[in-house]
Amino acid sequence: MSGRPARGALRVCEVVKTLDVGGVETLLVERLRRAAGGGTAYTVVCLRASTAELIDRLRDAGVTVVNLGNGPRPLATARLVTTVRRLAPDVLNVHSPMPAVVLRPFVRLSRRRPMLVSTVHYSRRTGTVFAERVTSAVSTALDRLTRWLDDGTVAVSSQVARSPSTRGARRVLTRLHGVDVEELRHWAARREDTRREFAVPPGAFLIACVANFRPEKDHALLVRAAAEVLRARPDALFLLAGEGPLRDQVARAVERHGVAGGVRILGRVPGARRLAAAADLVVLSSAHEALPVVVMEALAAGVPVVSTEVGGIAELVHTGRNGILTRPGSARDLARGLLRAMDPVVHRRLRDGASASAHSVDMAGTAEWFEDLYQSLTLTARRG
Repeated sequence: MSGRPARGALRVCEVVKTLDVGGVETLLVERLRRAAGGGTAYTVVCLRASTAELIDRLRDAGVTVVNLGNGPRPLATARLVTTVRRLAPDVLNVHSPMPAVVLRPFVRLSRRRPMLVSTVHYSRRTGTVFAERVTSAVSTALDRLTRWLDDGTVAVSSQVARSPSTRGARRVLTRLHGVDVEELRHWAARREDTRREFAVPPGAFLIACVANFRPEKDHALLVRAAAEVLRARPDALFLLAGEGPLRDQVARAVERHGVAGGVRILGRVPGARRLAAAADLVVLSSAHEALPVVVMEALAAGVPVVSTEVGGIAELVHTGRNGILTRPGSARDLARGLLRAMDPVVHRRLRDGASASAHSVDMAGTAEWFEDLYQSLTLTARRG
């Protein structure tokens, strides 16, 4: 954005459905940690949080956090409107469809209404059971019907901007987010400490997958590819970090393919970015994506990425330069991509390319971009 207005003491409320350790939440937390202390007063409102990890990171940076999850879940939605009314922000940025649907009519009817922004993180949403899929479909439909009420819609990648998820928006701005490059470089410098923490044998070629065990991540594909890789490269070690409803199913697949010695399921790893930074490769086997945070974390740490070519990943990962993209749904293609990236000559070239890509995923520019957007919207509203 151009013509940056003078900074003012804005009150900004960022609303997210959960503050669990996932991509949406991590992007928000990293941006606000970078922006905090710049004169804008930020408050994050979440409907629930299953872990204190992200709440602590926000509060340590001086960001106020309101967790509405201390009580019956249906009441959290009702308290959301009351909380936003009490906070009386100048700008309200909503990061999840359901809270956006609830808040848009309220905002439009408010006497002193904040400028309303919604940030779209997904091109497609799924559920693991029928009830989740129905709920997702209903919230998505209502989200599209009410999106015209936004003063601005932000997509986290060009692919998301082109997807049906932004349908109904009056104006779509695209901003690739980012991560704390300095912190990732710190963890990359301590990679040997992290490898010892996770009992990685000396000389092992470490391949990390940081992704929750959900259908869209297609871990079953990864296990099949890992079995093929391990036959050719028994020195490979796959570490899978994450939680989710399909974790036990993936564990059974690991046993069924006889690769338990080369594929370990770690569960939730606090600060999993350090695992990505300690790896020789980061791998994703997703059936669909927006723009995964772990891809940005890997590149910031100088670690190449091997991934299925889905969503916005191709906006950052370029085959032969800083990683390898493979055909979605093909375990054989994914295995071939991994084996190619493990070749010593290729791997050195990809590591150099990943390190050179770090500037493109630096969150500092994104934090400033959002500050500019908020200032611009409020300045326009005052003039109007």
